[in-house]
Amino acid sequence: MSELLELQDLSVTYRTSEGPVPAVRDVSFTLPAGRSLGVAGESGCGKSTLAAAVLRLLPASATLGGRILLNGEDVLTMKFGRLRAVRWGAASIVFQGALHSLNPVQRVGDQIAEPILVHDRKATTGSARKRVAELLTQVGLPPRLASSYPHQMSGGQKQRVMIAMALACKPQLVIADEPTTALDVMVQAQVLDLLTSLVRELGLGLVIISHDLSVLGTTCDELMVMYAGRVVEHGPAREVLGQPTHPYTRALAAAFPTIGDPSSRFAPSGLPGDPPFPGDLPPGCPFHPRCPSAIEACSQRPVELEQVSPGRTAACLLVEARP
Repeated sequence: MSELLELQDLSVTYRTSEGPVPAVRDVSFTLPAGRSLGVAGESGCGKSTLAAAVLRLLPASATLGGRILLNGEDVLTMKFGRLRAVRWGAASIVFQGALHSLNPVQRVGDQIAEPILVHDRKATTGSARKRVAELLTQVGLPPRLASSYPHQMSGGQKQRVMIAMALACKPQLVIADEPTTALDVMVQAQVLDLLTSLVRELGLGLVIISHDLSVLGTTCDELMVMYAGRVVEHGPAREVLGQPTHPYTRALAAAFPTIGDPSSRFAPSGLPGDPPFPGDLPPGCPFHPRCPSAIEACSQRPVELEQVSPGRTAACLLVEARP
């Protein structure tokens, strides 16, 4: 299975008046075509920065290091003309919050057609409209909604329009940044089912970013948990959700009640404190000030990702010490 996307020691640092702030630190993973990767973590852990870095959508204050290989070609070394062709054509992104991403004064059909007309030189207005109708049908919306404005649509419909727009130029990779934010539970399930079915039907590579570990664990093939800009656990999604190895992953999993188990609603969960500021990380493991299992060594030396079982890695001294 060929690798569609490969990150090699990706780092993103923002230049600020108070000094450099490392938002993403040495993140590596591979994603084949036809597979999905979920990226989980609290707000501020670097998930959205990671998503934007893949297509170089970060502000000028960001400095990127490492490599981002898309079909073997390094995105970080592409000239702007090549990068412009890659965006939408080879890879696209569904941004967080459709309400803020769609133009409120343009009909949604025109917004979906725009990347088609820009990136396909053979496209005409008529062929673009036909493609828009196909895309709306593909995401479960009636083609007549192409003439609607965003304010005339529900939250779930707007999110489906964003997905249709992301598919407009037939990309191989789709990145969905918090695609179910502000949606009710039923609509969340419909949108996630749509994304996972598109992976199967179209053979896409899909990266879904969310703070909801339980959603990612049941919809993605692989699950990667981030904390303070680094990966702390990575492996098959159902294994990571069902048997989390890192204390942070266990805390995220415990934050959601178990369906059918009323006692889980009253079980102690959550973590004390907040994630550290990326520009002022504690020594050793950045999670140790909040970790209920921390030992003295956790604050004294850095912790690297280690293989804990076939296909699974974690960054924890306690896991590393297991026989």
